[in-house]
Amino acid sequence: MHLMTRGQKIFRVFNYIILLLACLSCLLPILHILAISLSSPHYVAAGMVNLVPRGLTLSSYQFAMEGGRFTRAFWVSIQRVVLGVSITMFLLVTTAYPLSKSSQRFKGRHFYMAFYVIVMIFQGGVVPFYILILNLGMMDSMWSLVLPGSVQVFSMIILMNFIRSLPPELEEASMIDGAGHWKTLFLVYLPVLKPALAVVALFAFMRHWEAWWDGMMFMRNQNGWPLQTYLRHMMNNFRDLMREGGGHQHHLIGMLNEQTGRAAQLFMSLIPTLIIYPFLQKHFTKGLVMGSVKG
Repeated sequence: MHLMTRGQKIFRVFNYIILLLACLSCLLPILHILAISLSSPHYVAAGMVNLVPRGLTLSSYQFAMEGGRFTRAFWVSIQRVVLGVSITMFLLVTTAYPLSKSSQRFKGRHFYMAFYVIVMIFQGGVVPFYILILNLGMMDSMWSLVLPGSVQVFSMIILMNFIRSLPPELEEASMIDGAGHWKTLFLVYLPVLKPALAVVALFAFMRHWEAWWDGMMFMRNQNGWPLQTYLRHMMNNFRDLMREGGGHQHHLIGMLNEQTGRAAQLFMSLIPTLIIYPFLQKHFTKGLVMGSVKG
């Protein structure tokens, strides 16, 4: 049995303390938002709510759901994530596989790698980007949200390096059995690429779920706004939204304020991330490290 030295014990204690503080720095703000969203507006306005709700009420969540706008924006974001992540993953896999080959096997590899790196570093600008989407007829379309930036170069490089780190015997055995590149990619490589795929899928999910700028830029009809675009609009115009609620929501107006209403909708927007991330966490570190160690 290995006995730790005094220095190792001290290091382990400090390590646990630092990790605990890091966890609390991530968890406490979420608990604070949740507590505000569940509290009476009188306690919130008085600054009496920290991590435990006071005057427990679900009025803020009821207001968010009854209005219809939050639900509609949430559904748009769900569609965007499903379609956008699917397109991104297909393009990343089919791009990273050929670029993982040596320049002797893929003659144009250096040209394509230089092209992708230049595109990653330099951007064309907002105005040309807007004109391009306009001329392609994608305004007020889901395609304007999912197609631009589908190939995330950083994620492609992670996936490419992960493939290059795999034993070449995998491909050689597949080719000997008569499989072509497509079968080799989807039947041989994909099953062993789960850690790297989890990493790039998480990056793609976060990119689509947290994006708000493109929704405001390309969706002139507010019914097509994704959730984050709506939340940004809501943050700046919550009082107007409460006044517009009127009618069937009039009974809720006196039971919430700006802080409780914003907190409820913000927490609801966090739920998909809180659900998905734990399932990908076990692959995240392995995929990120193995995809970064080989050039």
